Formats: sequence, C-alpha cells, structure tokens
Amino acid sequence: MGILYIVPTPVGNMEDMTMRAIRVLREADLVLAEDTRTSGILLQHFDIKNRLMSHHKFNEHGTSASIVERLKAGETIALISDAGTPGISDPGFFLAREAARAGITVQCLPGATAFVPAIVSSGLPCDRFCFEGFLPQKKGRQTLLEALSTETRTMIFYESPYRLVKTLEQFASVFGETRQCSVCREISKVHEESVRGTLAEVLAHFRETEPRGEIVVCVAGIGEGEMSSFKALKAQAKERKPKLSNKERYALREAAPEEFKKKKFRNQEE
Repeated sequence: MGILYIVPTPVGNMEDMTMRAIRVLREADLVLAEDTRTSGILLQHFDIKNRLMSHHKFNEHGTSASIVERLKAGETIALISDAGTPGISDPGFFLAREAARAGITVQCLPGATAFVPAIVSSGLPCDRFCFEGFLPQKKGRQTLLEALSTETRTMIFYESPYRLVKTLEQFASVFGETRQCSVCREISKVHEESVRGTLAEVLAHFRETEPRGEIVVCVAGIGEGEMSSFKALKAQAKERKPKLSNKERYALREAAPEEFKKKKFRNQEE
C-alpha cells in the first residue's frame, strides 16, 4: 500500500511553505493538482521537478478510483490545491474518503489554512468556533443563516469580494447590526487587511471601499443577553399567533377550494 499525502500550500507568502511539504512533493510518485498551471508555478519556485495530474471538483468522481488503485499498488501520491489545505472549501474530501475506505494511509501535513489566522487575529473568541466556508448562493442560504442566528460560537465564512457587501447586509439583517465581526482579506499577502467592528460599521466601510482579494468573515456568536431577548421575542410571537374558534375554522374550511380542504385544514382541526 502507498500513502496519500494531503499537502497544504501557501495562501499568500511563499515563505509559508514548510520544508516537509517541499520534501513530500519532491519524493512523491505523482502530484495531484487542482489547477496544474497554478501549481506548476509553485513547484517551479521550489525547484520541484515532478509529474502533475489534474484533480479538481469537476473530475474527482471520475479519476479517484484509478488513483486509489495506484495507491494500492504502492505509489506515494501528494494532493495539493491552488492555495491552503485541500478539503477545506477545496477538492480533497472525496479522494481522502475513498482512500481511507480502501485501507490506504492518508496523512495531512500541517500548514496554511486561511481561516486560522483570520479568526486568531479577529479579536473574537477563538476557543470554540464553527466553520461554514462558502454559503449557498441561492437555495438554502436564508434557512442556514436563520439556523445560525442563535449560534453561540464564533462563525467563520469564506466570501468573494463581489458578494461581500450583499452578504454583510444579510448578516446585519439576520444577526443584528450591533453584532461584532471581522473581515480579513488578502491573508499573508502584501495588502493584508483586517476590518473590525459591528456589522453596521464594517458594512459601511465596504460600501465606501471596494473589497478586493480573498476574504474571510468572522462573526461573533450570540451573547447571553441577545439569546434571552431572542427567546422572549419568540415566546411573544407564539402568544400573538391567532387562535381560531371552531366556528371560524368551519367557515374557512367551507370557503377553501376542494383540493385544500382535506390537506390544509385537517391539521388545524387536530
């Protein structure tokens, strides 16, 4: 049996590459890359002369089986993404799972991951947090945000500069404008920047200053005071929910179209 190495690569500064990562990439029988052009530049920078094979989200379901067979035959294969750690909002999970299921040793090297420096430098609690990565662009987005509205841990999101303002507007609407947050962009690069404050303050900043680069957003979890207020409002809303008398239920049922009488009003009578 061979070994599958998950190898983190720099998210910015090339000096963030570890000596072990360089050695593994040099000694591997094959290097799998999310984008061979981007990874080719990385390997050239460190004078790594090795074979690259494309492995990304559009082909991983079709190529993983043959890769697992090569690992079974004793090859050592390294997997890298364009930046950061494969599997963290990047391709990698599927192959790692299939290799593990086949009894192959899977080793992930310690290294660069954008959200770690972002949360540690955010000024928000980082002892307990939840990583959400990229939010769904459409379906399920609002439902997920509402589910996170009572999350007590610091929340971490990835976002593109083109959607940042819209996302912050949604956060302010769901979490409240006074919730603390931090937007960290261009981590480990020349123009690295962290903007901290309430959601209202950070939103105002990026409405005036066009966001650029790769972005990590950290949002504080709900506080004890906020949680108490939320529960109180929820209880009040439940109490204000109109209760129909039997006469009113009957009138509504008679006025409803036939197809809804059995479905919609059955639950109201129960």
